Amino acid sequence: MWMSPHSRSRYGFVPGNGFRQENIPNDYTRIVAGEFEMSDTFSLSQYNHLITLTHGRNMSSPFPGMNPWLEGSEWTSFHTEFAVEIARQLSPRLSSRYVVRPEKRYVVTTIGPGEDVAVSSVYPDASVARAGENPKETSAAVLGSAAPLTVATLMPERVPQVSVEIRDLADRRLVTAIEVLSPTNKHGNGREEYLERRERLLLSSAHLIEIDLLRRGQRVPMQKPLPPSPYFVFVGRKENRPQTQVWPVELSQALPNIPIPLLAGDEDASLDLQMVLSQVYEDFGYGASINYDRPPEIPLPVRQATWARERIEAWKSNRPA
Repeated sequence: MWMSPHSRSRYGFVPGNGFRQENIPNDYTRIVAGEFEMSDTFSLSQYNHLITLTHGRNMSSPFPGMNPWLEGSEWTSFHTEFAVEIARQLSPRLSSRYVVRPEKRYVVTTIGPGEDVAVSSVYPDASVARAGENPKETSAAVLGSAAPLTVATLMPERVPQVSVEIRDLADRRLVTAIEVLSPTNKHGNGREEYLERRERLLLSSAHLIEIDLLRRGQRVPMQKPLPPSPYFVFVGRKENRPQTQVWPVELSQALPNIPIPLLAGDEDASLDLQMVLSQVYEDFGYGASINYDRPPEIPLPVRQATWARERIEAWKSNRPA
């Protein structure tokens, strides 16, 4: 559930610290007794959960980590919102030396729905008449009996890509780039464009963080094979290259809390990716827009699909009627 700046101010929210308990209405604190350990402050996600409980709704995701139902037609909006929420959550955690902004660029791609050209779509561009046939009669017969096909050609498409940049406020030098990979980055000529961009970043003085929450497509290139996990997070510090910290994430696991490297001499910031995902899921009402009675658009392996269905049924049973 989204909370306006007015509501955050009203209940004493301090970015990075949480809400002061004495400022939270009594009905919320009575409910929290059975949900959280009583402490001096509540985080924003905890407060949103309190509001969800008091309003009698369960809009949280059925899954402890990444939600595979977000990988289909919901991805474009989720990708943008996820990147923007990363910037929003990082901003209060950075000193006044830095500025963090979501950045949008466009990639031109011609990837179509199947990504592969079907054999049936390849036709000969000339006909050959058998000996003894009149070519003019053959051509006339073909033209007279066959209607033309109408087939859509692949058109170049400008696909938005949203990343997050942390810059030094003094000279606007790029300090850390955070890339949330999209399907375009993992297939075809869009992948080629991304690998070129990635190469420039790896040769620069900036740290590079890559978040891959998509099961399909090619992974970022590494010197050794990655484990067969569905999701990955990569943190590459400039001073440690080519060594990279890698978080393989299973479907049953929460997304990690990762370090955000900054300039030399400054401590890392931290970013709870699961909190980012949960906030976006609740703020934009994905619990209401996703039809969990249908399988995900990007199919799950049988074992994971069974587990996911069990999670969804348990989630449904806990929702108020």
